[in-house]
Amino acid sequence: MRTQVAIIGAGPAGLLLSQLLDLAGVDSVVLERQSRAHVEGRIRAGVLEDQFQTLLRRAGVADRMDAQGELHDGVTLAMGERRLRIDLRGLTGRTVCIWGQTELTRDLFAAREARGGAVLDEAGEVALHDIEGERPWVSYRRHGTEGRLDCDFVAGCDGYHGVSRRSAPPGRIGTRELVYPFGWLGVLSETPPVERELIYSAHARGFALCSMRSRTLSRYYVQVPADTHPEAWPDERFWNELKTRLPDEVAARLATGPAVEKSVAPLRSFVASPMRHGRLFLAGDAAHIVPPTGAKGLNLAGSDVHYLSEALIAWYRDGDASPLEAYSDRALGRVWKAQRFSWWMTRLLHNFDDDPPFERRLKEAEFDYLAGSEAAQTSLAENYVGLPY
Repeated sequence: MRTQVAIIGAGPAGLLLSQLLDLAGVDSVVLERQSRAHVEGRIRAGVLEDQFQTLLRRAGVADRMDAQGELHDGVTLAMGERRLRIDLRGLTGRTVCIWGQTELTRDLFAAREARGGAVLDEAGEVALHDIEGERPWVSYRRHGTEGRLDCDFVAGCDGYHGVSRRSAPPGRIGTRELVYPFGWLGVLSETPPVERELIYSAHARGFALCSMRSRTLSRYYVQVPADTHPEAWPDERFWNELKTRLPDEVAARLATGPAVEKSVAPLRSFVASPMRHGRLFLAGDAAHIVPPTGAKGLNLAGSDVHYLSEALIAWYRDGDASPLEAYSDRALGRVWKAQRFSWWMTRLLHNFDDDPPFERRLKEAEFDYLAGSEAAQTSLAENYVGLPY
């Protein structure tokens, strides 16, 4: 086959890029290693920044989000029994939307199918060739048959473990990484959320988060050592620990139930730079990972796709290569600001085994400063709802 843009990975980044290019008359083919059912069934976070919501509307995939998603005007931070609500709308004029990545992925698959987009799932053994030249191509195996996809550009949207980033010669794409010594034990339960907005809680026993997917589906997390196995945490143990880490009046209202899904997510910060090599461009988790504390992972994939789609459309529409040349710097500028915010939130709200008493007291002072400063709250709110594209 021949296409203009070969997209590796059918997660939100790859599917959204394909949709935006299609709407502008640019052809693409998406190759995905897993089955469509597997991709649609992956449970991921879904706190969408204001601008990401706008991008989804521009892509024509926001009808269900707008009808069923939950708009949040604020978010709460707790430290012990103290609570501080950050008024996102009042401080910035913007909100976030709770719309699970699972639902978003289904919307994107449906949109590509409706427009006849080429999404080839179960395409394994993907390899990139001649990405430094003007005629790159991709080889793969699907349903026992070898395939070749010729293209002008390759968009690597295949995640941290994907083949795209590793296809650049050694030393051409550098990496920086910070691995945290803990993870999040997450439980999905068919129970109403304890509150209509998220609660981030810092406690002497560790961090906890009250989140949700809908008004009847809740997602809760507690900080655990990085090597924790979910099997070691039966439901009763999880709920008891979560209640301990929440303010008493919140814990008293918490509805519990059987876990629909339980897993441990490690926390790391990771950035690959530059986010391109030759005719290969990286987007989403293929280029960067952030701790989930700041709710930036999916949103950074969205901003990458915004920049990359603009650049590719400018190339095909105007013959202008300058946006492609600027893509990596533009994307990384926003990535590093999101990394800073996620790192700050993670340091403030989590327990580190090597924290000296001095640093623990600094965190209390930081919380006091936030509680008493509208300027500090505005800074947090600006980052949480999303910095400008």
